[in-house]
Amino acid sequence: MLRIVLFLVLIALAAAGAAWVADQPGELVLTAGGFRATTTLPRFVFLLGLFAAAVVLVWSLVTMIWRAPGRLRRRRHDKRHARGRHAITHGLLAIGHGDTALARRHADTARRLAANDPLALLLHAQSAQLEGNRDEAQRVFRAMAEREDTRLLGLRGLFIEAQRADDAVGAVMIAEEAIKLSPSSTWASHAVLGFRCARGDWSGALAILDSNLSSGLIDRQAYRRQRGVLLAARALELETMDRDVARESVMEAVKLAPTLVPAAVLAAKFESEAHQVRRAMKLVEAAWLANPHPDLADAYAHVKLGDSARQRLQRVETLAAKVPADRVGHVEGQLAIARAAIDASEFARARAVLAPYVNDPTQRVALLMAELERTEHGDSGRARAWTLRAVRARHDPAWTADGYVSDRWRPVSPVTGRLDAFQWQTPVASLPSGKGDMIESSAFEEAMLAAPPPKRVTAVPIESPEEPPATAPDPAPAAQDNSPPVAEEEPAATPAEPVQPAPEPAESSPVAATPVFRTRADLGKPSPAPIPAVIPIIRAPDDPGIDDEGPSDEFTEQIGTPRDAAKAQAGGWRGFWSRWGA
Repeated sequence: MLRIVLFLVLIALAAAGAAWVADQPGELVLTAGGFRATTTLPRFVFLLGLFAAAVVLVWSLVTMIWRAPGRLRRRRHDKRHARGRHAITHGLLAIGHGDTALARRHADTARRLAANDPLALLLHAQSAQLEGNRDEAQRVFRAMAEREDTRLLGLRGLFIEAQRADDAVGAVMIAEEAIKLSPSSTWASHAVLGFRCARGDWSGALAILDSNLSSGLIDRQAYRRQRGVLLAARALELETMDRDVARESVMEAVKLAPTLVPAAVLAAKFESEAHQVRRAMKLVEAAWLANPHPDLADAYAHVKLGDSARQRLQRVETLAAKVPADRVGHVEGQLAIARAAIDASEFARARAVLAPYVNDPTQRVALLMAELERTEHGDSGRARAWTLRAVRARHDPAWTADGYVSDRWRPVSPVTGRLDAFQWQTPVASLPSGKGDMIESSAFEEAMLAAPPPKRVTAVPIESPEEPPATAPDPAPAAQDNSPPVAEEEPAATPAEPVQPAPEPAESSPVAATPVFRTRADLGKPSPAPIPAVIPIIRAPDDPGIDDEGPSDEFTEQIGTPRDAAKAQAGGWRGFWSRWGA
């Protein structure tokens, strides 16, 4: 609205000025040397306007002609740039859906039309990566790393190529260069942090972690957890070298991450050595409620030095009762109770605890049952059967990170370098895929587990068959002392009595026939005759291999050679007549 009013005002002023000029009387005289021109004022103003318009028109024509080459160059450059951008766009789309040939064609077009465009370099490098041409990709990434606007992108590409080539040192050097340029680079800080942890440079790793917090890459809660992990790793490494630094580190780690299992175990150990039993028990209980672990149960059992095995059993039962039966970690408490009960010779308690798990045992359950059979009854046969079941049983939880299973806790994953990656869980590879795929127990294992312990013990001696009905069933706990004394007391038995124990060897005949942990000397098979070794004749690589007997074919065999003229048939017309009997 304001523009319309202003436009009308200008038109009114122009009309008023034209009317004023038209109303002016008189003449206007222009004299130049001998030239004299006389005109009125309105005509002069009109001619002056025409002259100004002509000057402007001529100047515009001259300027347009002068600027025409530059305008044509810019227009051609814009067209090339537009075509290059079009090629870059469609090339990146081709890389997205995996069309290698189309991506390469668009990359060549973009490199020809927009060689200095950063996206053209990126398209060229990614198309080379898609084709598997690593040398070309590294060359393009180096060119990108030399430019100011694409330096970080080039370093990122070189880092990826170094990882693919398993060049860990080169990858870390590139990541350190990138983190100097941009401390907020997530991939660079992650790589440098993992490398320093793998090298044991805990001070450098903590510095990187502080830099990540100040750059906003991680929040405060994640920072506390990761710092606790690094401090726990440093404490575990310095436990035997510098106990003061290890104690200080692990105490700070427990404050930052109270549920971290290795930190709680080591802190409880230090507190127990300092006779701070209640404080050590609280540390273990806090970690146990979050993540039941056998190391925590062992630390809790031995938190007070000098306790008896029964006292340790009572303490472990108290710890296991803190986890309800409907939680996943309840089995860890039961296994800890069974372990402590075996140490305390409470075999009935151990069997009662392991009873719900013997039908589908894990490896630890099977090994505990084997130890229980060996310790309680001295039954090596049943213990061996349980050991065999442990080989085929399901795996127990273990420290797992990115598919890698470790026998101990580690601060970083050896696969990806991720911090705090190890979790106490069942490995994925050991999870059953179906009941039909599980390995069934053998008949030998079933026979070993079904037979009663006394018969199993007394079936071993062969020298005195009168032992089983006489004295062997009575001392069940002391079955390991069965052979020598009884063999001396029973030599006067009648010869008719060995008929009674005959069914017992028949019962255990599958056991004796199964070759488990047995030498092959009792098989009695004659050793086969040795096969004489055949020594091949090996020629050198440059040996043409000339045969001593010469070529062998039908013609030579029939006609022979001059050297064999005495026993071979002659050739030519003489051979022809000799074949006709002439």
